[in-house]
Amino acid sequence: MATTRPETMLGDTAVAVHPDDERYKAMIGKSVRHPITGREFPIIADAELVDPKFGTGAVKVTPAHSFEDFESGKRHHLQFINILNLDGTLNANAGPFQGQDRIEARGPLKARLEDLGLGRGTEPHTMALGRCQRCGTIIEPLMSKQWFVNTKPLAEKVVAHVDEMQFVPATWRAELLRWMNNIHDWCISRQLWWGHQIPAWYCDSDHVTVAREQPAQCGDCRSGRLTQDPDVLDTWFSSGLWPFSTFGWPDDTPALRTFYPNSVMETGFDILFFWVARMAMLGLHFMGRVPFRTVLLHAMVRDEKGEKMSKTRGNVIDPLDVTAKYGADALRFTLASMAGQGRDIKLSTERIAGYRAFANKIWNAARFVLMNADGYDPRAPPASVYDRWILSRFQRCADETRASFERFELSEAANGIYRFIWNELCDWAIELSKPALYGEKTREERASAQTALLTSLEGALRLLHPFMPFVTEEIWQRLPNRKGRTIMLAAFPGPGPRDEEAEREMDVISRSIDGARSVRGEVNLPPSQRIPLVLFAKDPELFERHQRAFQHLANASEVTLRSFEAPRPKQAAVHVEPEVEVHLPLAGLIDFQAEKGRVEKEIARTDAELQGLHKRLDNPGFVERAPREVVEKDRARARELTGKREKLARHLARVTSVEGTMEDKKPEHPQGDGAPGQQGNRSLDQMGTHGGPASGTSGQSRPPPPSKPPQPPSKPPQPPSKPPQPPSKPPQPPSKPPQPPSKPPQPSRPPPPSRPPQQSSPPGPPSRPPMQSGAGEEAGAGEEVMGSAREADEAPTDASDEDEAEGLAARAISRVKSIARGIMEKVPGTDEHRGPVSEEAEIAQARASERAIPRRPKTGKAKAGAKSVRGGRNKADKAGKVGRGKKAGRVAAARGAKKGTRGAGGKLKKQRKRPMRTKSRADVRGPGQGRGMQRGARGKSGGKRRPSPRKGTK
Repeated sequence: MATTRPETMLGDTAVAVHPDDERYKAMIGKSVRHPITGREFPIIADAELVDPKFGTGAVKVTPAHSFEDFESGKRHHLQFINILNLDGTLNANAGPFQGQDRIEARGPLKARLEDLGLGRGTEPHTMALGRCQRCGTIIEPLMSKQWFVNTKPLAEKVVAHVDEMQFVPATWRAELLRWMNNIHDWCISRQLWWGHQIPAWYCDSDHVTVAREQPAQCGDCRSGRLTQDPDVLDTWFSSGLWPFSTFGWPDDTPALRTFYPNSVMETGFDILFFWVARMAMLGLHFMGRVPFRTVLLHAMVRDEKGEKMSKTRGNVIDPLDVTAKYGADALRFTLASMAGQGRDIKLSTERIAGYRAFANKIWNAARFVLMNADGYDPRAPPASVYDRWILSRFQRCADETRASFERFELSEAANGIYRFIWNELCDWAIELSKPALYGEKTREERASAQTALLTSLEGALRLLHPFMPFVTEEIWQRLPNRKGRTIMLAAFPGPGPRDEEAEREMDVISRSIDGARSVRGEVNLPPSQRIPLVLFAKDPELFERHQRAFQHLANASEVTLRSFEAPRPKQAAVHVEPEVEVHLPLAGLIDFQAEKGRVEKEIARTDAELQGLHKRLDNPGFVERAPREVVEKDRARARELTGKREKLARHLARVTSVEGTMEDKKPEHPQGDGAPGQQGNRSLDQMGTHGGPASGTSGQSRPPPPSKPPQPPSKPPQPPSKPPQPPSKPPQPPSKPPQPPSKPPQPSRPPPPSRPPQQSSPPGPPSRPPMQSGAGEEAGAGEEVMGSAREADEAPTDASDEDEAEGLAARAISRVKSIARGIMEKVPGTDEHRGPVSEEAEIAQARASERAIPRRPKTGKAKAGAKSVRGGRNKADKAGKVGRGKKAGRVAAARGAKKGTRGAGGKLKKQRKRPMRTKSRADVRGPGQGRGMQRGARGKSGGKRRPSPRKGTK
């Protein structure tokens, strides 16, 4: 035999085998002798206790110290031998091991078996151990004398009357019946210091007398020396008497006749058997009727990780602390909104803080309504579809809330009120009523808007009062249309008429406006930017009536209505509803090439994260062993990323198709449909992570930047063997300056001035390509410099002298910008996210960087770790590369930039057709002077020290 508790073998009274086990069939009924105590006991056959495939197939039976063995001992009438004292030490029944601790006795006991030649080794085994919740001590089963209730007859009554009780959720009815049909005797005595003391008394002869009042003498021997049992009743036994004992039972009182049975019993599902079943059993036994008609079982409130709150674990959320920080209303509404039937509540302070914001939202909405309530007329009829709509929506919310209460769906009621107040009353009704309240409409429409808002607000407060009693009472007391002394006594909103026509009309408008907002978000346009919208409606008159609301709530610069059969614009994002198509022209609003790159990178990041999540979730070991909240969190994140991936794919398809259209048609105007103006044409710094073209062009894309900055040519550029042929019709300068659009754009910030086009240049790419956005932001400035250099190199060679000079200057400027860019990357405080910068500004920054370089102390020694560049063949850019991050390299590069492009007057010099070459500091130093030296420092090879300007020498 094998055991994980060797000390219990001292209390064994049998060996059990399976009756069908061929190995031991011949031994059943025989006896064995205990090797230590010498006690003899039988070999029994017990199919319930023994698994023949586990271990040796023979099990030691200790009825006094194992729950399973206790039941087996009763079935086979075995002897029950207790070997433990109450302090965990072994008693006299343990023989030679008496007085030893049960754990400490294991070693000597195994050694004794080895001495007898009966040991067969030890191997590790994993098992479940019961431990005390407070001190962690291993709990030992111990046989003792207790008081029990025979519950089987009581449970049979509950089963017979179970249909007289309604269970919410209904699934718990089956759970209650399972307990009742498999019930055991109920131990009702507890060894505690508090509770109802057992009404039993003992005399010196151990006779027991049970009575309601303390008896004067023993009922058997008439002894007057009685002692009451020190045990107390089980808490659930006392609680089971609550439905009737609290109303004066056993007396027949008016309160008992009025309130028994009760209507609704509300409690947690975790005490369905401990309390609800016991109340039903005792109520039927003593009163003859079930104690309640409806049993509402709420969800278990756990911590944010889904674990049961416990003082021992230290994860209890104290409601007093939460109330002090967030308010009682926020806590109450949080619990109600999350009390979905059949679900646990994972309570977190972040959720409570969110509903505190909801209370602030109600307060601010009421404040706005009351500020605009001057001249309020409660008799004013609704004058607009908006007023009729919000009144109808309030009535619908009231009807749905009452129905949810009747079904005990508290979370549905709370969330329905939340949606009405936040989404419909605050986000729609108040916004739609502002033109009327601000005097932009008639007096009748203003009075109608006031009445509709106050009526809806007052009714919403009465709906919300059971969940958030404090803020609703405070606001309700300030309303001019309240009726009564307190909202607690005000009538709950009842049934009333609805305006189905107004709801249908506003449903179309709200879905269309939400679609416009959704399209804006999918193309990554900021909500503050005003956008043009084109509507293709089957009922143009309907949308014409709501054109102003569309323009206000969708933040549209203009709303163009067209018939449903009209041709659709190109280069537009679309939201389709059965009644209307909402088109958002994108030309001039986004840089398609940059947006395509940004979306592709975002899709790649999303795919990578999704792949990692799927890899974990597809691993059965992770799903089985990881905490449940971690698995659910990963699954929710996977669903979220899947939805995000679908939206990004739609947006990428839209941007790609629009980009292709632009490349094919090459329209003269940014708008594909020929719409006037360039709406929302903004540069990168104005657009945030989504910028439009910097110079008013759209659809022009840059080639990818080279891996290395362009090097100056080693030889003068040679003219081509054949000059390029001019176009058949040379471009003519415009006879009139370009006219501004009829409707100027309205960006949130003014766009930067764009460079006027060169009139003498042939048509081609702009001198400055559009700035990239999103992922390209990081390298925006460097790519711009490289693009300018390429374009300058591609300038025509058959232009006039002035054009040739400008082309040479452009090449010089591009060279300077390449060098200056490398310098400014190392200067602290350089703004990496600046907008377009002129050539003069960049050269000025290069000069400033030279002046800003810190000087080394006058130690006369070279800086440790600095590289030395010798000789006169080093160019400025080479010095900058080798001495990256060092003073000499930066100074050399800056001086090279200054010398290469500036004359004595500070103006751009006309460059000769020869390779640009600028002397660095290394070129002008004498022999023996290292590159890393400052003024006044000696070289590494011992050159003379030059005088320092700080000592008065220039």
